[in-house]
Amino acid sequence: MVLDSAGIGEMPDAASWGDAGSDTIGNILKSRKVNLPNLQQLGLGNIRPLQDLPAIENLIGNYGKCTLKSNGKDTTTGHWEMAGIILKKAFPTFPEGFPPRIIDEFVAQSRVPGVLGNVPASGTEIIKQLGEEHLKTGKPIVYTSADSVFQIAAHEEIVPIDRLYEMCEIARKILDGEDKVGRVIARPFIGANAENFKRTENRHDYAVPPPRENLLIELSEKGLDVVCIGKVASIYDSMGVTQELTAKNNEQTINVTIQAFNDDTKGLIFTNLVDFDMLYGHRRDVEGYAKALEHFDSRLPEIYDSMNDDDLLIITADHGNDPTQKGSDHTREYTPLLVFGKNAKQGVNLGTRQSLSDIGQTIAENFGVKLLDGVSFLNEI
Repeated sequence: MVLDSAGIGEMPDAASWGDAGSDTIGNILKSRKVNLPNLQQLGLGNIRPLQDLPAIENLIGNYGKCTLKSNGKDTTTGHWEMAGIILKKAFPTFPEGFPPRIIDEFVAQSRVPGVLGNVPASGTEIIKQLGEEHLKTGKPIVYTSADSVFQIAAHEEIVPIDRLYEMCEIARKILDGEDKVGRVIARPFIGANAENFKRTENRHDYAVPPPRENLLIELSEKGLDVVCIGKVASIYDSMGVTQELTAKNNEQTINVTIQAFNDDTKGLIFTNLVDFDMLYGHRRDVEGYAKALEHFDSRLPEIYDSMNDDDLLIITADHGNDPTQKGSDHTREYTPLLVFGKNAKQGVNLGTRQSLSDIGQTIAENFGVKLLDGVSFLNEI
């Protein structure tokens, strides 16, 4: 389970990324007393000193933190690293918007009258700001974020879904080479005006396919189940995914994960809780992030109850997104590592792992395969 963006303190190179002092979980816990008794029992407070969350003995879980070894701090980079893929070069981002050479080519090939936006923005905010102009002009809204993404928003009654998907496919082909962003995303919406515009569930992601040497493909080719929940399948361009389950927010994601535990499958359940990043990190909503952590913590006993005796729960993050920092960018941080199983050891300090790929290698070893990168901690637990 990936708590999207829930970093646990700056990496040694954070300053070179503009992220000195970043500490997503640490700074949220400094904002007020955050009630996380179940995460504390897993060992969250044992990873490092945290305000009002002391280390305890008699843990039910095992704990450590993971280094982000790849060159980047975005969704794709973090998730790919968990599957054993180490990126030497970061996916490109466009904090000033996309240059004319990209936009002009997109307009020409897509046969649109121009674009609106072309700035980093929150998806919900930009349709409030530009949605009515889009209705009048028919120009699609193009925007990006702290992630390496090219997003196209359009009203479903102005730009039919198939046409929006066609635009995204064109953008995906244009964005290659030095401009190869991690994902192109269709963001359709409905509504009559800025007061009631609402994004629909017809979102579609066009990701860069990952290298074939990764955990998901290794497992699926061995005949194991790879069940992806939320946005996980799109991050891997669905390669190696045997079942994709829809979940649009943390509450749905937890519910669907519990259902997946109860299904007759053997292999990997891979879940992303997107609200931490999308709703609270990027919007610098400290209190919202704190409440989301408390909500997740309150649901942990239900997750435990749904687990079989031979199931193993691994909780981590893909990067940081400290809501106390300026701007709305991701932050270059270690990620927490919490591991629980009814038949696993308890209270093991797993230390500072050399990479998020250690998670993938642990899963790989359990199922008799091996990744190119990662140091398994299976024997330790």
